[in-house]
Amino acid sequence: MQTDRDALLDVLKTNVDDWNAWRAANRDVGVDLAGADLRDVHLAGADLEGAVLQGATLRGANLTGANLHDADLRRANLRNAVLAGADLQGAQMYRANLNRASLRGADLRGADLYRVFLKRTDLTLADLRGVDMRVSVLTETRIDGARLSGARVYGIAAWGLQGRPADQQDLVITSDNEPVVTVDNLNVAQFIYLLLNNEEIRGVIDTITSKVVLILGRFTVERKAVLDRLRDAFRQRDLSPVVFDFEIPQDRDITETVTLLARMARYVVADLTDPRSIPQEIQAVAPDVAVPIQPIVLAGQESWSMFSDLRRKYHWVLEPYTYRDAAHLLGSLDRLLGVLEAKRGELSAR
Repeated sequence: MQTDRDALLDVLKTNVDDWNAWRAANRDVGVDLAGADLRDVHLAGADLEGAVLQGATLRGANLTGANLHDADLRRANLRNAVLAGADLQGAQMYRANLNRASLRGADLRGADLYRVFLKRTDLTLADLRGVDMRVSVLTETRIDGARLSGARVYGIAAWGLQGRPADQQDLVITSDNEPVVTVDNLNVAQFIYLLLNNEEIRGVIDTITSKVVLILGRFTVERKAVLDRLRDAFRQRDLSPVVFDFEIPQDRDITETVTLLARMARYVVADLTDPRSIPQEIQAVAPDVAVPIQPIVLAGQESWSMFSDLRRKYHWVLEPYTYRDAAHLLGSLDRLLGVLEAKRGELSAR
């Protein structure tokens, strides 16, 4: 069903209440405002759910509290726009310009912010959980109180970030065709990404005093409950868990990546439950990285036949710890950390 575009724009620019009333009565009518010039227009509270605003100019527009749920804002110019408290859930914002815009308290869950420009943007208290922010530019961006957990941040440029997020756990720093690596800090995310992809920067790894705990495992749906509780337990002890999940793409050598992460770690915890490739990775890493390695395995699993030989050669590979369930593992965690710290001290003294 087609509607006169100019007439719609006139209503939208003139009176938001009239616009919202028209939308409420015409839910079956698509709104295509691609390329429209809406700069500096007062659109607070406007119902733009599902609207096509691709390439539109919204520079300086007031979209406070607007409903932009599932809107198409790809390549839109929103520089200096005010989107405080706006609903942007599921919005498509590929290559949108949000420089100096205010998204204070906005809901962006499920939005696509791939390659978005966020220079000096105010994301205070914004909800960005699970957002795809890959290859976006965040320079002097305000993130105080923002919720970032689960966001995909591969390739971001994050410099001079201002404020402290409310949460930033499980940030995915790898691309689609790589094993999933997650970290718990946006600044750490960029740092580890650079280390994994820039040989010159790798030379500084040995000088780092780190709180990183590298967790290796094959975390299927059944295993994820143990992983989540283990990560939370490390966080409560002021440690920063980095998880490497062994869902390996075909024809990809991941030994170098695991070795680099291990060099940054205070110690390594390797879950050998459903091991498949993990023992081989430990066998490859242990000779090159003198970091305490604590294998853990669920009771009832067969032990790796070559493990005794590996422990004889490399004393920083500790005796595997067998646990009955997640509660048993967490109840023993402080004792395991004590063993790991003792081994770390021993290695430092040599």
